[in-house]
Amino acid sequence: QVQVVESGGGLVQAGGSLRLSCAASGSLFEDNAMAWYRQAPGEQRGLVATVTSGGSTTYGDSVKGRFTISRDNTKNTAYLQMNSLKPEDTAVYYCRVGRTYGSLWYSDYWGQGTQVTVSS
Repeated sequence: QVQVVESGGGLVQAGGSLRLSCAASGSLFEDNAMAWYRQAPGEQRGLVATVTSGGSTTYGDSVKGRFTISRDNTKNTAYLQMNSLKPEDTAVYYCRVGRTYGSLWYSDYWGQGTQVTVSS
């Protein structure tokens, strides 16, 4: 079994920064990918950023140049540094850990989410 725990959410003013953390534990594959998704009220959950076990990253168009995903494999932890935050970044942010084949995920696990609220 795998546990995924997010932390670091909160309330911030527009233009500010937050850093989210995602700690994974349990029976993890060495080649797992880690990703951040977000879901605003009334909207579908969407991909924010992904980082592979080798450190390759991808980003959603709306966060490119503002957000940075990274990971520490020794701690099985991923981070999401969010800068220049906008009110439209307000959402619950979820971490996903698992194996990927192209864009497909399998043997994957989700965290419970952490709320990020950006005030204007």
